[in-house]
Amino acid sequence: MQTHRHPLLVGVPGTTRQIHSFHYGPAKAAGKVYIQASLHADELPGMLVLWLLKRQLACLEAAGLLRWSVVLVPVANPLGLEQVLMDVPQGRFDNDSRENFNRFFLDVSQQVGDRVQGLLGDDPACNLRLIRSTLLQTLASQVPATQVQSMRLTLQTLACDADIVLDLHCDFEAVQHLYLSPDSWPHVEPLARYLGARACFLAKEAGGQSFDECFTLFWEQMQARFAGRFSVPGFAVTVELRGVADVDHGLARQDCQGLINYLILRGAIDGQAPPLPPLLNPPTPLAGVEPVQSPVGGLMVFCAQVGDYLEPGQILADIIDPITDCVTPVACARAGL
Repeated sequence: MQTHRHPLLVGVPGTTRQIHSFHYGPAKAAGKVYIQASLHADELPGMLVLWLLKRQLACLEAAGLLRWSVVLVPVANPLGLEQVLMDVPQGRFDNDSRENFNRFFLDVSQQVGDRVQGLLGDDPACNLRLIRSTLLQTLASQVPATQVQSMRLTLQTLACDADIVLDLHCDFEAVQHLYLSPDSWPHVEPLARYLGARACFLAKEAGGQSFDECFTLFWEQMQARFAGRFSVPGFAVTVELRGVADVDHGLARQDCQGLINYLILRGAIDGQAPPLPPLLNPPTPLAGVEPVQSPVGGLMVFCAQVGDYLEPGQILADIIDPITDCVTPVACARAGL
């Protein structure tokens, strides 16, 4: 295992920030996996999972069982981790720019496409290596102007040549779920099974150039421009490890084992993958998610729990006005989890 430290821009003299990446696997690897956690710095379940995964990978590497290189970044956002206001973590948005940390990653598809336009040959595998090396060079030539840009560029550069990119997040309160491109579903379905994902949301583009989509959209644009000229690239997935309060040793061990099982199945780790568990629910379009709004303000009392399957018209919550004693029920319009 090798530890690399990547210095970030800082706003004032006398301070330093850096991102630590942990690298495992053989020098001549058959592929690459990149996994990061806590890009939204107040979302900590993934940080615990990667802490466990670090130790597991060290043992696997010592036993000579790693066929791919694996890069882990357990603390993807030291800048956001330091943002605390009156004891409440503020790790989702950058305090200076007010930008979501998981938005505005770089789109360099035009620059990369222009640079490889006249260099692609007849070998799809060679063409893929050329595009990846050009992508790495293009990112390395970028000059960030702010701390948050520096952080994004560092993470994007670490992951840009990976075959599998996993970005570990969590929601406020949620069951295990995934976000991914529809084209990636055949590759990701086993991961959903091993992790026990209760929902998988499919979207070509959710908007905002998030971390996972800066890879998904890059390769879609390369395929549109150079159709059939390079072999199938990797994919990126956002993994939502339940809710912010689910920082739990038992759950983390379960998730860590799910990741290892998946990497065995993909051939990144030597071994016999356990049988695939059942898929708990089929994937659904992200556009099919139903936002439910309250028509009034008041005290919200939930009548359904996270993970419940609801029928159309079922009450989600009561909104109580403690002044007038008015109770307003709020229901969903469609069936779903």
